[in-house]
Amino acid sequence: MKHLAYTAPLALLLLFTLSGCGSAAGNTTKNRTLNVTLPSEPATADPNKSTDTNSGSVISQTMEGLYTYDQSGKVVAGVATKVVKPTNNGKTYTFNLRKTAKWANGQTVTAQDFVTSLRRWVDPKTKAQYANKLSAIKGYAAIQNGKADPSTFGVKALNKTKLQITLSQAVPYFDDLVSDYYPLNTAAVKKYGQKYGTNAAKTMSNGAYKLVGWTGSNSTWTYVKNPHYWDAKNVKIKKVKVNVTKDESTAATLFKSGKIQETTVSGQYVRANANNKELHKTLQGRLQYLYVNSKKAATNSENLRQAVAYVTNRSTLTNKVLVDGSKPALNAVPRGDQANPKTGEDMATQLGNLLPTDVAKAKTYWAKYLKETGKTKVTLNLLTDDTDDDKHVGTYLQSVMEKNFKGLKVTTTSIPHAQHVARDFAGTFELNLTGWSTNLLDASDFLNLAAKDNTVNFTGWNDPAFNTLLAKAATQTGLPRYNTLMDANQRLMAVKGYIPLYQPSQAKLVSKDVGGLKDTLLHGAQYKYAYWK
Repeated sequence: MKHLAYTAPLALLLLFTLSGCGSAAGNTTKNRTLNVTLPSEPATADPNKSTDTNSGSVISQTMEGLYTYDQSGKVVAGVATKVVKPTNNGKTYTFNLRKTAKWANGQTVTAQDFVTSLRRWVDPKTKAQYANKLSAIKGYAAIQNGKADPSTFGVKALNKTKLQITLSQAVPYFDDLVSDYYPLNTAAVKKYGQKYGTNAAKTMSNGAYKLVGWTGSNSTWTYVKNPHYWDAKNVKIKKVKVNVTKDESTAATLFKSGKIQETTVSGQYVRANANNKELHKTLQGRLQYLYVNSKKAATNSENLRQAVAYVTNRSTLTNKVLVDGSKPALNAVPRGDQANPKTGEDMATQLGNLLPTDVAKAKTYWAKYLKETGKTKVTLNLLTDDTDDDKHVGTYLQSVMEKNFKGLKVTTTSIPHAQHVARDFAGTFELNLTGWSTNLLDASDFLNLAAKDNTVNFTGWNDPAFNTLLAKAATQTGLPRYNTLMDANQRLMAVKGYIPLYQPSQAKLVSKDVGGLKDTLLHGAQYKYAYWK
């Protein structure tokens, strides 16, 4: 009886103590900062001018378009009240905006803010390098060519909360494009002009978080919860601190010590930690390429492109160099990108491997290249990002080419991502390791990278047969369109307009203490869905 008499109060004491700890932990995590990394610096916070993945990451966390994405990557209503069905044979979209949608300064997001953004984006004076994302909207070509004023663009504010967008023709994947149509605070754009988005002070957010502390060149900044966001009550984490961490071993060490809760890793770390429950791998809707510059005399050669394409062993590249779940490219589109409308079969797998390794054939093409150039010794430069992944891939390509191509010397230049993107658009490269991420499940987004006059056709390659197929597909729908895009894919791979290498997998370490962070094929995790467990 004495034993029981003493045990009961002790049990109650423990119960109260543990309950108290739980409450304290809850109060602690309520205001706890989530620490994350990016592999390189962003170039801008201006949605109209964004061209790189790091800028895209910043914008996606701090801005919201007409549509957005749920945790599974499905298109859902954002600033718009619902995902709408078009009228006028699929050419007219009328969006009602949430009256509760606010900017971080408390002002209401209006239809005019979308008009301001889209007109500014399409205006040639803005020099928006991805203005082609607006090409489906009526008036795009005339404005881009300087033959019409941006005020004639097919976007109209019917009233403060009603926006209308008119297309030149129906587009089957327009809902995915709409998610990238962000508003811009009209007053802020008038105030800052071309300097809008160059730092946090010259940026206005309307998403779950506002951008704080980014000077335009520093490597640390913060996403702070936007109290005026229309769905702020469901945003659990108040502050996210971002650190640019280019060295993945450093990032892994910071994660292990608990100083960061989300970071990207690859290669050796993934191989050594395959059973780590905090390691998550997601195949991306992206392809990494080797671009060969058709505008430079030394590299304007199909023989060179064929040689490089055939000498590259993509299985070796993904299984022994990257070791992060990435997959060898099969053709010009990634796995999961577009399904056959009749059978549901995936285009990439339906076409199969159009990029086989054949060293003997590669050497034959190399000999043809030397003969056509009249050279016996050649030096080519390979441009890459200064990230671990790009450096490792660059080293592999340099090694395999120098080993098999007599008389070839490959030098490498590794630079920060923003500088790399600038050189992409300037065309100042010979060989270029680069990539493209899509936000829509349609093969045209990847095939159009090689289209004539496309602003993102960095190679300068131009093939009339290929362009004719793309033009034909633009007039079609359903299975006929799918089949024409298949033909375009085959043509592009037959002559190697560009050289796909691999479909990346995003390998991330995510703390077991954090929930709601889930990457999908098309999108990285949104911090607005994150919570402390």
